[in-house]
Amino acid sequence: MKDTISYSTLMFAVLLLCGFTVNAQTNSFTQQLKKKPSIMKTYVIEREIPGLGQWSPEQLKSASQTSCNVLQELGPKIEWIHSYVTGNKMYCIYRAENPELIKEHAKKGGFPANSISEVTDVISPATATAAIPAN
Repeated sequence: MKDTISYSTLMFAVLLLCGFTVNAQTNSFTQQLKKKPSIMKTYVIEREIPGLGQWSPEQLKSASQTSCNVLQELGPKIEWIHSYVTGNKMYCIYRAENPELIKEHAKKGGFPANSISEVTDVISPATATAAIPAN
């Protein structure tokens, strides 16, 4: 019972922290996209991994370490921003010069990249009330 409470408390704290940081990241992320186009583009990668939502914190840490090691090897032309873990999928946000780098990262890391989509814009509840700039 004590382990369950500790794990539940830990998960609550992580989710709470994510809630506070996602809003700040969304604003920063939106500003980055609206800057002058750079060589790096933003992508959403969908990874199908059965049972992923049941992985332990240790398993998630190990997967993160593998990803970071491959990113170091590939150099500054690809960057992992963050990922969302769901039941059987992970949605990763990356910045890269091209989708081929993302495919190479997945191959070297030993994990799937079932779809890679370039982000063209970001919206949020703030978009509903934002002024539209004149052309």
